[in-house]
Amino acid sequence: MSLLAVVILAPLGATALIPLLRRAPGALALLAGTLSLVASLGLLQAAFTGVYATAVLPGLPNLPLRLVAEPLNALLSVTVATVALCVLIYAVGYMREDPQRPRFFATLSFFVAAMQTLVLAGDWVLLLTAWELIGLSSYLLIGFWYQRPGVPAAASRAFLYTRSADLGLYAAIFILIAATGSSEIAATLHTGGTAAGVASLLLLVAAMGKSAQTPLHDWLQRAMAGPTPVSALLHSATLVAAGAILLIRSAPLLPDQALLVIGLVGGITTVVTGLIAMGESDLKRLLAASTSSQYGLMLLAVGAGVPLVALLHLIAHAAIKSSLFLGAGVFQHSRDATSLHALRGAGRDRPRIFIGYALAALALAGMPPLSGFFSKDAIVAAALSSPHAWLFGSFALTGTLLTGAYMARTLRILWRGEARRQPLGGLAWMGAGLSALVGLAIILGLAFAPIEDLMGGVLPASTTALIAGLAAALAGLALGWWVGGSRLLGPVLGWAQQGFAIGGGMNAWVVRPVWRLAQLFDRLEQRLYGGVLAAGRLALALGRASRLSDERGIDASIHALVRGTVNLGARLRALQSGLIHRELALSALATGFILGALLLAGWLRLS
Repeated sequence: MSLLAVVILAPLGATALIPLLRRAPGALALLAGTLSLVASLGLLQAAFTGVYATAVLPGLPNLPLRLVAEPLNALLSVTVATVALCVLIYAVGYMREDPQRPRFFATLSFFVAAMQTLVLAGDWVLLLTAWELIGLSSYLLIGFWYQRPGVPAAASRAFLYTRSADLGLYAAIFILIAATGSSEIAATLHTGGTAAGVASLLLLVAAMGKSAQTPLHDWLQRAMAGPTPVSALLHSATLVAAGAILLIRSAPLLPDQALLVIGLVGGITTVVTGLIAMGESDLKRLLAASTSSQYGLMLLAVGAGVPLVALLHLIAHAAIKSSLFLGAGVFQHSRDATSLHALRGAGRDRPRIFIGYALAALALAGMPPLSGFFSKDAIVAAALSSPHAWLFGSFALTGTLLTGAYMARTLRILWRGEARRQPLGGLAWMGAGLSALVGLAIILGLAFAPIEDLMGGVLPASTTALIAGLAAALAGLALGWWVGGSRLLGPVLGWAQQGFAIGGGMNAWVVRPVWRLAQLFDRLEQRLYGGVLAAGRLALALGRASRLSDERGIDASIHALVRGTVNLGARLRALQSGLIHRELALSALATGFILGALLLAGWLRLS
């Protein structure tokens, strides 16, 4: 329980302390990240010895919250903590001149805490809560520089895309809890029948949103508006990984029909977004398209029925893709741009950074003995050994070829050009974070055998897959270096640069129809309720007139009569002095007045 608490509470504590102290935010975030990593390593070590940490917390009635550190959870927790700490080290240098550093490090720490909660959650309610929190924190991080043009729109687009797909997760959880009577994830994974099939497809919808799978891939490329450390963390082991993690953890639930659909979605995505990456003219957007493509390969492995392969590629990709993004951030700082045209020769500005970037690129392409080689080989082998070998195998080999092509293309552009070296602040911190991740991208393949033993699975092996995968990777590297993107894509270049949008894409198929529907409802409301509103206004006017007539008419007359009566009484009361001589004088005066009146009346009658 103590290690589980430290993994989550350390970054959560930094989230609270940084805004309060507003001093040394980077140091506080690094301290919290280090504590979280040490605790997660302790959980993984215990998992290797067969000791699984658990914690049961109060939750909904009969649905307690659970944290578990079984082998899969512990391994994912270490992956998240390792990448997060390296990115935080890099961010200390990258954000050194930004006046909003406390807000940045506090939000990033909160994001890490939410992601750790997601991977360690043992029940659906806690997982859903963490799922929502990573969505919120990613919105805040993508929109960190909200003053810049286009940034709020990019953050909102990412939030709305993922939130819309999240409805699938809500519905799937309701179905699973209703079918089993339990919110514990392990207890619901043995659900069968129609409930399992429907829940599996709904989980796929949620995964497609978070992992930017076709046709929901557009938001990820637009999310490049955030700082580079944000892009590195979101694209490697956290936000975008959440969709793949969801399907890997749900693998025992997935029936054969759902596996076929998952494999098709992943295969189509890896090809479509790989082609998009080939046509990109911006380095960070190219890497974003690559992220969708690589997670497509992970879904392809899940669809092939070997989720362990998807897990291994997720771990390798976490180190590789974060290295690529951090290297791109240095090049961006060096040239103050991310367009490939402006970055020509940027690798010559920082040769050491370029070497790290190149090693990560070759690892992603699947070159031995780097980590990506082992996971790519396993994906190709899994695809070729699946019941749909001809289809899944074609997707896997095409995705491997495209990966080599767009990685070689970036290496060629970054190296071929004139060097324009200029001083760069914070480079030591950035280089330290990047070096650690590049080192992991190189050696992680050695850890796959122990992970295989820990997870109790067996990786598919095939000489045919090894040769075919390596040939596809080498062919892709050659094509990307010698042919390039525009000539290789030929007539589909323009379509690829538009994100392969069909008929205007999501804007035409979703955004505009929803906007028009909203306008229709607005007009309907105005016409349908216009008469009611007019009647209401008339009734209000009559009420106001009635009130005025009461206040200025009847009420005013009554008040005047009362005031006159009171005044008359006051004057008459002044005559009642109690003095005898005055009373006699008044009586005599009144008698004289009455007598005079009688005499006048008699005289008038006689005349």
